Amino acid sequence: MTVIVLTNCPAGLRGFLTRWLLEISAGVFVGNPSARVRDALWEEVQQYAGQGRALLAHTTNNEQGFTFRTHDHSWHPTDHEGVTLIHRPAPTAPAPRADPPSGWSRAAKRRRFGRG
Repeated sequence: MTVIVLTNCPAGLRGFLTRWLLEISAGVFVGNPSARVRDALWEEVQQYAGQGRALLAHTTNNEQGFTFRTHDHSWHPTDHEGVTLIHRPAPTAPAPRADPPSGWSRAAKRRRFGRG
């Protein structure tokens, strides 16, 4: 079984993949091509993905029963004692917010003391 997930990729690439795989949802392709065809498809995906991202997951003979590859993802597969896991980068901390100015705002003064 092979699954390819495309995000923000050209429509032509999606059309190309429908020759060998079935598109079950927008950008999600499944099928059972041979390993040779799967590798050739992945090469085409990497070449024509443009600004998009791609993920390939397929069955294999290992302890997990599957493996995956990524293209232009911020998450990367890493091997951890023979098991492939996804490494997600730590989110960047937002910039510290400046303290609001002290005192009453104009709107608060109007609410408290009236419009006069």
